[in-house]
Formats: sequence, C-alpha cells, structure tokens
Amino acid sequence: MIEPVIKSIEVPCNQAHAFRMFVENTASWWPLDKNSVSAMQGHAARHVEIETRVGGQVLETTHDGQTAQWGTVTCYEPSDRLTLDWHIGLPQDKASTVDVQFELISEERTRVTLTHSNWESFGDTARDMREGYNSGWVGVFEEAYGTACQGEKA
Repeated sequence: MIEPVIKSIEVPCNQAHAFRMFVENTASWWPLDKNSVSAMQGHAARHVEIETRVGGQVLETTHDGQTAQWGTVTCYEPSDRLTLDWHIGLPQDKASTVDVQFELISEERTRVTLTHSNWESFGDTARDMREGYNSGWVGVFEEAYGTACQGEKA
C-alpha cells in the first residue's frame, strides 16, 4: 500500500464558510491556469465547479468551452466533509480518492485536512502520481485555498 498524501492547514474563517469556499467557490481560488485539463494543453480553464450532492461531478469548462470531468462526489456533508473519486485528465477507472474534512477550531478558525489516497488505481505510475500530487497540493490546497478565506468572516 502506498501512503496517502495528507495536507492540513488552518484557515481564518468559520467552518461553514471554509466549506462553502472550498466547494461552492472553487473557481475563485483554484489555479485554473496551472492545474486543469486546459492547463495540460497550455491554456487556462474558464471555470471549475463542484456539484453539491453525492453523485455530483467536478466539472471544468475548458479554454475552448468544452466540459472535462475531474471527479465525482462520493460524500457530501455540508460544513464537515467532502469526498471525491478524483481522476482529472484520466479515465474514471483510474480514480484516486480525495477526502477533505473541516474541523472547528474556534468561531473564526477552521482546520482543513485533505487526504489523497488510493494510489494503486494508477498501476505502474502510482508512486510517480503520488509524488506529483504531493507537490501539486502545496500550490493548490495549501497556498491557493489556504489564502481564500483571508479577510473573510462570513
């Protein structure tokens, strides 16, 4: 078994807002110019959204207006947890698992922990994929999302 990637940060906003920012406002913080199907083709994506229900999809609107599915919501617990079968740029049968949990620290602080696992689904490239995402989540999750709540108290 290949160890999961685990990233944990504290954000300066309440738990409900941290969840909404991650799930409902993804396009406002996700680096679509660097981490998207369009970016893999040298262009910035137009938009990304997470459909807020179990069975919902994570969808990119590509630079040319097409739709690319990044994943499927497998657990949706508002303010607490979001779990995705994650396969950005890959077929659905190559999905790994991204689990994001939101934990109340105080009225204005939330611990958000992202665990990315099921690397075995990538077969021979599993270890390389893990290392790529271990680095990638720093820019996407720790930096881009981590600053999304700055100055936000709602």
